[in-house]
Order: sequence, then C-alpha cells, then structure tokens
Amino acid sequence: MSEPKPTGPAGANLLFLREGEIRAAQDMLFFAYRDFTNAADVILEELGLGRAHHRVLHFVGRNAGMSVGELLSILNITKQSLARVLGALIDDGYIAQAQGRADRRQRLLTLTAKGQDLERRLFERQRERLVKSYREAGSTAVEGFRRVMRGIMNEEARLYIDRAEARTQADRAEARRDPTREG
Repeated sequence: MSEPKPTGPAGANLLFLREGEIRAAQDMLFFAYRDFTNAADVILEELGLGRAHHRVLHFVGRNAGMSVGELLSILNITKQSLARVLGALIDDGYIAQAQGRADRRQRLLTLTAKGQDLERRLFERQRERLVKSYREAGSTAVEGFRRVMRGIMNEEARLYIDRAEARTQADRAEARRDPTREG
C-alpha cells in the first residue's frame, strides 16, 4: 500500500499531528534508537565499554582538541558522570588529554590512534544502517528527516550541527583547492 503524496506546502495537511500519529512517531524513534545503537553496542560490549563511552569517542573524534568544558556542554551531563567515562577512555588509551596553550587549566581532548580505530569501527557499523535507510528513503525524505530531527533538538544542539556542517563544507572547499590534502 503506497502512502498518499503530500499536496501543498509543508504543514498544509495536519492529520500527521493527531495523537495516534505522534505516538507512532515516538514508537519509531524509540525503536530506531534501539536498533541504531545496537549496531555499535556489540563492539562496545566486547571491550567493556558502553554507550556513554561511544558518545564521548564520537564527539571527541569530530572535534579534535575540544576542551572538557565543551564536551560537557555537548553531552549535557555532570562533571562526575563525564569523569568516570573519560577516565576509563584515557586509562585504556583511547583518548589523550593535553593542557591548553592559553589556559593551562584547560584540558584538551583528542583521540589516540587506538581511539581513532575504535571510533571508525563504531561509525562503520552505524553508517551501514544510515546509508541503507537513506538510499531506501530517497533525497526528499532524507531532507524531511533532517528537518524533523532539527525540530526535535534544542537551540544549542542546532547550533552545534550548523557549526559541524560549516566545518564539513569548509573542508570540502579546501580539498577542492588542494587535491593532495587528505580528508
């Protein structure tokens, strides 16, 4: 059974805002989260790590040299919670920390080679699910998905996404100017 094609501008047909549709969307978000994270959970479990470790690896990998304060802000967790997770990742050799140049109290975080390898393995497992889903859905649906996800996020998260996308675009532009550059 095919879905009816939308007519008119977004939001013109508000039937999708009924409680049943919102609850179905909530179900889908829960199941998608479960299955998306499970792809990486298998690897993490083998290493005695959990999802909190994965989140730290992901964001430090995406933001090499970030401060502990910046990571706290992104994850929106307590210093105590982060200290446990970050301590384990540092002790296990996945993350390195260095003093800030301008402020020596600042701790800057980067993935070690071991951390980069693990983060890449975790990314590849989840990438498979996203690529398959994106291909099945098509570009219009992917853009709609991105809009819905942005709508669910708070303003701080949207700003982070905007900055990450700007960095990606700048990296692509640089790669076009300098084809010998890796990335």
